[in-house]
Amino acid sequence: MFMTVVGALNEGFLQTLKLFLVTLIGALPLGLVVSFGSMSRFAPLRWLTRTFVWIIRGTPLMLQLLILFYIPGYVLESGSPWPGGESGRFMASAIAFIINYACYFSEIYRGGIQGVPVGQQEAGLVLGMTKGQIFFRVTLLQMIKRIVPPMSNEIITLVKDTSLARIISLQEVIWAGYSFLKGSHGYAGLLWPIFFTGVYYLLFNGFLTLLFSWVEKKLSYFR
Repeated sequence: MFMTVVGALNEGFLQTLKLFLVTLIGALPLGLVVSFGSMSRFAPLRWLTRTFVWIIRGTPLMLQLLILFYIPGYVLESGSPWPGGESGRFMASAIAFIINYACYFSEIYRGGIQGVPVGQQEAGLVLGMTKGQIFFRVTLLQMIKRIVPPMSNEIITLVKDTSLARIISLQEVIWAGYSFLKGSHGYAGLLWPIFFTGVYYLLFNGFLTLLFSWVEKKLSYFR
């Protein structure tokens, strides 16, 4: 029984890990783009971006998943745009997570960029550096140092938030554990697999905590 449960949970955790990695790959660069929009000198773009970020940050991720997955099928004449089966659920989940976390990351980026003293940018201009060179060689490096602690908190939260994807029946690790309560693999009424999924989250978050601690030490030369 134990090996059957662990095998099913391992499959579910691979789906969780896949959603986590895809979200990071999409949300990290998108969040930087959104932060530029929220700091734009073009007022309409700035207010449009900030309004969008406010809406996404102010509503539950679970609700966003439900809207993104189900509403297009009711609105579009062609029906749901998502492929059938698990691939469609994963695609919808990934897009919802990327948009949600890009908005959170954008605020962290914005705080990091605006936290770098303006005098350093002015000094770069005096030295003949372009705005692009100033950003990548002066601002970006110091921003990374400043945003590692809050970014690590959001990324660890992302690990736990992947469990919300089960609301649209994505077969992640919590879904796999819950299936043994309903009758999976010939077993029914098993409660302990649901609680055992916590081990997966603890181990993965423990690894991430050590990784971010190492990154902070590597960036300590900015002190």
